[in-house]
Amino acid sequence: MSDTRNADTDGGTDATTGTDAERFEAVVVGAGPGGAAAAAVLADNGVETLVLERGVEAGSKNVSGGLIYAGKSAAYTADDLFPGFREEATERPVTRNYMDNVAGDEVHTIDLKRVHEHDTAWVDSVLRRRMDSWLAERVHERTAEAGGGLLTDVRVNGLLWEDGEAVGVTCDKLDPIRADVVIAADGVNSELARAAGLMDWEEPDEWFQGVKAVVDVEPDVIADRFDVAEDEGVARLFGGDLFDGVRGGGFLYTNRDSLSIGTVFHLDSLAEERAEPHELLDGLLTHPHLGQWLPDEYSEREYSAKLVPDSKKVAHGSPHRDRMLLVGDAAGQMQAQGPIIKGMNHAVNAGGLAAEAYVEAKSRNAPHSAGELYASKLREEGVMDELRPTRYEVTRRLSESDAVTNVLDSVARSSVGRFGLRATGGLAARLFNSPFVLGMIPDTRTSYVTVPTVLAEELGERATGANDADPPTLEERIGELTYDTDVGNPHIELVDESFEASGVAVTACPVSAEGFGGGCYREETVRVNGGEERVVSLDTQPCVECGTCAVVADTEWTHPRGGKGVAFDEG
Repeated sequence: MSDTRNADTDGGTDATTGTDAERFEAVVVGAGPGGAAAAAVLADNGVETLVLERGVEAGSKNVSGGLIYAGKSAAYTADDLFPGFREEATERPVTRNYMDNVAGDEVHTIDLKRVHEHDTAWVDSVLRRRMDSWLAERVHERTAEAGGGLLTDVRVNGLLWEDGEAVGVTCDKLDPIRADVVIAADGVNSELARAAGLMDWEEPDEWFQGVKAVVDVEPDVIADRFDVAEDEGVARLFGGDLFDGVRGGGFLYTNRDSLSIGTVFHLDSLAEERAEPHELLDGLLTHPHLGQWLPDEYSEREYSAKLVPDSKKVAHGSPHRDRMLLVGDAAGQMQAQGPIIKGMNHAVNAGGLAAEAYVEAKSRNAPHSAGELYASKLREEGVMDELRPTRYEVTRRLSESDAVTNVLDSVARSSVGRFGLRATGGLAARLFNSPFVLGMIPDTRTSYVTVPTVLAEELGERATGANDADPPTLEERIGELTYDTDVGNPHIELVDESFEASGVAVTACPVSAEGFGGGCYREETVRVNGGEERVVSLDTQPCVECGTCAVVADTEWTHPRGGKGVAFDEG
């Protein structure tokens, strides 16, 4: 354990297990934005709170796109909970946001000002290592004052059960810990959510996969090429035919002295197309349109990847069981609807509401009602309607059928459709800026590929200038990452090594590729009973712990023990 801080504990004995058990009034698992918000609200209300973080430092395991929003109507925002947050923990205020529809070298740009500013107090770009570490320092100070603290490099590996009820957590390196309430903010691969039977998203169409490159750029170059001051920033999103028909898009965000450039795709589309994430990212990085913003000499600080849940399909309406409440990605609270991509703001809001629910329930001498109260607050505050719009649930069965998609694609590409899009270009801009329309936009190639491509073909202008970027190879990228793995003792188990069962992991895994032998997954041909057979094998050395293989392949994937695995410097 790298940081024991000053967490005070008082021992106890668990009646079921017979083991010594520490006890805190509240345990928060995960020191990301959701966990930090929960811990701050609990501590501010005098609740003795212990925060357990798996990374060697808060943020070392985390990756985001990443923009953090503050909703005008949100009950909790990061700057309200943590004074000085924007000045010290974020990168730049994002004051402009655009959607670039791309067809070949043709680009059609839409200003997303209305949807960017809808119910928004502010938006900042962030890098998770820096932001989460800053938050952890404040969380430690606040929780220590209430008799608790923050421990890093501690993996919580399950729930502590008593008479069939979850009453605490178990850890790799600590005795079991009992608590009156457990707030699980342990991310998209939450072991606690699974242990409680609250995470049942297993299909590829319920997930997105994102990969990102952090590109080194001097602040004066950012100012010049994006025409922004020191306290301004830009966000750009990219759709159309850039990504070989894979459903999803790209993004670019300005940081203080770097750019975050990445892609986010529906995982089922990525798997179906056998597309390789790093190649799609390179397609964006080297497109002529990007050349105007990249530095003269391309230098990549970090390559990263993660899965995120599709909240429209999986955001949990009742994310609690017994004494445990889920917040953030663990509860499926990641909103991705067209150009709206918001997650960290929902995690902060949910973390605050979960803590508030426990404090209120405790004041009523009914702490066991905290979960029901939390679910009610998510509904009453409008969080669930943002995450899982009713209009999407109503329309998706029709709008996402193959037959409807084929008809809409044919119409959009027809001469009549093209004339309509040319004549109503302004209407398209209004639709891209409508939160109501975006709340029921279907997850089909019509939305992500066809319409943006036709808009660019009919209304776009040719990208000028050159792009001389020469991104690193995948081998170079994974060679630059920091690992703490147990070589020879992989945490991934191939249940079925046949290519039919697990071959898709070779391409969908962000650190593997066909014909590349240094990645996590490899395709091999072996001799079996006098014949040859294509099989999949693995080497966990370069694993970035995104969890993709657990969804697309026949694989048992669990977190590596303790702090083992990748540690991101930027995140």
